[in-house]
Amino acid sequence: MELTFLKDYINLVVLGICLCIGYVIKTSLDFINNKYIPVIMLIIGTCVNAAMNLSHITAAVILGGMISGLASTGLYEAMRNLINKEGNQ
Repeated sequence: MELTFLKDYINLVVLGICLCIGYVIKTSLDFINNKYIPVIMLIIGTCVNAAMNLSHITAAVILGGMISGLASTGLYEAMRNLINKEGNQ
């Protein structure tokens, strides 16, 4: 199944906001279990993208927020793995 069409829905502003919020949750808020972070990012991404497009909220706007929020958790993990890999060498 081809999933490359999903990249068209990623909003870099929403991705950046969710990445920063997710980092703060992961590193500072110990009372939030890590398994809930993707769900939190999905909700925040959807809300931020909807707020950015208040004049015309469509299913594509909602999908873009959801994908951007979830992509931020994947980007965080990729950056963490890259930093840990470089730190070990």
